[in-house]
Amino acid sequence: MAPSDDDDETASQATEDDPEIPSNGTGHPIPPPPDPEANGHQPQPSQNPEQPSNAGSSRPRPHYSLKHTLDGHTMAISAVKFSPDGTLLASCGWETVIKIWSPFTGEFIRNLSGHSKGVSDLAWSADSEYLASASDDTTIRIWTVDTGLTHRVLSGHLKEVFSLNYSSNSKLLVSGDCAGDVKIWNTKGKCMKTLHAHVDFVNRCSLQSGWNAHCILLSGWSYVCLPPFSIFSTPHLSSPSRIWNTSNGQCLKTMAEGHDAICQHVQFSPNSKYILSTAHDSSIRLWDYQSSRCLKTYQGHTNAKYCLCACFSVTGGKWIVSGSEDHKVYLWDLQTREVVQVLEGHNDVVVAVATHPTHNMIASGSIDGDLTIRLWEDSTTPVA
Repeated sequence: MAPSDDDDETASQATEDDPEIPSNGTGHPIPPPPDPEANGHQPQPSQNPEQPSNAGSSRPRPHYSLKHTLDGHTMAISAVKFSPDGTLLASCGWETVIKIWSPFTGEFIRNLSGHSKGVSDLAWSADSEYLASASDDTTIRIWTVDTGLTHRVLSGHLKEVFSLNYSSNSKLLVSGDCAGDVKIWNTKGKCMKTLHAHVDFVNRCSLQSGWNAHCILLSGWSYVCLPPFSIFSTPHLSSPSRIWNTSNGQCLKTMAEGHDAICQHVQFSPNSKYILSTAHDSSIRLWDYQSSRCLKTYQGHTNAKYCLCACFSVTGGKWIVSGSEDHKVYLWDLQTREVVQVLEGHNDVVVAVATHPTHNMIASGSIDGDLTIRLWEDSTTPVA
């Protein structure tokens, strides 16, 4: 959706304290991070981006610098994900293996091998014990990360599985494929429901528990299941958004949309009140979940071709973080929409970014001309 300038300028300021770091409501105690060997790591050279000026702004700004460069992938990277307890980083790409790293030392730990084709997406369980992977071989694998062994293989998709995500309590897993089908799985690997959601591939999916319902976000189209299992859709081209009741197919609500490009990536905020979306018009949008209103639009990066990831950073400040087709990583102030830092160092499109759950750390992954993962750290800003 491309909101008018008036929409942005008069948007509710209720986001001032949001997104918050959520309490651990999963039922799983989050263990402390390991005693990082990197406590004595050598200072990294300062970056040389054309950083935005601090002049005229009293708001705090991030000061990220390169901490580690991780080499090992042989084909384009598609996803990087920190474990919820912050002790591990998982990455995947067009090759068949998933790599596990230490985010504190940059050390490679192990490969997870078993897929026969490339891997597009990853999702951690809330207790950081299991990792789910979505592959072009049409399967989903659940891995026991400590052993590197396959715990379970989920079969049922007929086309390449492009995206997946656990619910916040890890009791459900949602996956989307290149045929537009979405499947919801339980912890035993049984497919509980299949939604024939779209005529095209599902770029990204996210599943959140709340309001006595499980909320599903998809891009290509984005869907949010509301009681009683209705679906909110944000189409990928300029057309209205509608809320549907999936039990009877009735359209419950229609909302005007203005997306001029395909919606590529969607994600809930940590407190589940907001939705972050990326699109091929080089814009990232923050939506109010309840009202379906676009509150803010973030611009300055380049996104016209690739499916780029954007995410929230809430450990040392409230930033929006995204990769870019100009080989950089961009950080925006969540409230002011100002670009507050640009991280340079990659040599190709940055498609994947992730933020650490407890430390001021960003992971970024790039494609063919680079093939590295870079870990950036802000050691000057106190952790909230």
